[in-house]
Amino acid sequence: MKKITPNPPDASPDLAPDTPELSRLSDVTEPLVSARLRNPRLPDPVSHVFTILPDIDTPSLLAHACETLASLNVMSTDLACELESSRRNVALAIQQLAVVAELLVNRALDNLDPPDGLPEIPSTSQP
Repeated sequence: MKKITPNPPDASPDLAPDTPELSRLSDVTEPLVSARLRNPRLPDPVSHVFTILPDIDTPSLLAHACETLASLNVMSTDLACELESSRRNVALAIQQLAVVAELLVNRALDNLDPPDGLPEIPSTSQP
């Protein structure tokens, strides 16, 4: 019987020059992370990668945080469906934390701008 598809080519590490070697990557990042954990006042070495403009209003920030948490909820739920035993429990715990954080952000949004028909929730903070 003839084989219709050819054998796959041998995968050699030389074919992927753009793939970073994990041990070298760890050698670079480990000192930066360790220094940041030892002294939290040091500037974050990757802070220039993700920056939020300083003039964005609080409701917009909270709305984006809520959407990000909703996405995390969906991704962790999908992941949990593919896992078993204790790994599944970890994924579900992450999902639960995302839901709780989303609820907190939604409440903060409601406090800033109550939906139509609902009274504003008074602050319970002490002076």
